[in-house]
Amino acid sequence: MSQPEGIAKLTWNDPTTGERHEFVLVEGASASIGRSPDNNICIPERHVSRGHAIINFRDGVFTITDLGSANGTYVNDRKISGPYVLTDGDVIRLYVPVLHFSAIVSEEELDRAYKTNTAIFPAKGLGRPRLVVTHGPQEGVEFILKEDTVTIGRITADATWEITLNDRAVSRPHCRLRFQNEVWTILDLASANGTLLNGEPVSATPVPLNDGDVITVGETTMLFRLAAV
Repeated sequence: MSQPEGIAKLTWNDPTTGERHEFVLVEGASASIGRSPDNNICIPERHVSRGHAIINFRDGVFTITDLGSANGTYVNDRKISGPYVLTDGDVIRLYVPVLHFSAIVSEEELDRAYKTNTAIFPAKGLGRPRLVVTHGPQEGVEFILKEDTVTIGRITADATWEITLNDRAVSRPHCRLRFQNEVWTILDLASANGTLLNGEPVSATPVPLNDGDVITVGETTMLFRLAAV
């Protein structure tokens, strides 16, 4: 089997059963990690948040970003505060559970991942994308982007935006997502506290969105996920 370019491997051992889990990330893939079974990598451990962290492949490198988890994400025992570039041999700790990142994947490991459905591929984006709230008052809520233009703002009695957030730090309205020319973008609507995309401020100029991007508005963190099929 020919090996795709830009792949990596994540392994972790279940501290309760001792079982070894192994996942292979293919170039372009985004892998969410958390306690919820909806994640690409589910770690059912009480110290792990429902949506804890996301690993993305961007500009030829893999990065990991914390999703506002309760107990934080650590790489080589240093707590990360924004997208962190991963290198071969890095040790990722989700407070208690430990994962090992490897940039070297053998053909045998790749073949095994295909056969056991533990290979993580890029989302195809053929269906409607969703926003998953990973931190904030509505943690765990998912919003399906049913329209091509979606405005996000604070919940009010007369709110007309498509997504309303119960977050006093969110403006009314706050930001807007739009699907145009086969690309989703995000822009800020002159909000009081700003909009962050992967830790960087967003202006009134539309910025393209990719699967696995992290959006922060007020005290709310959301994960942008394209449809897998």
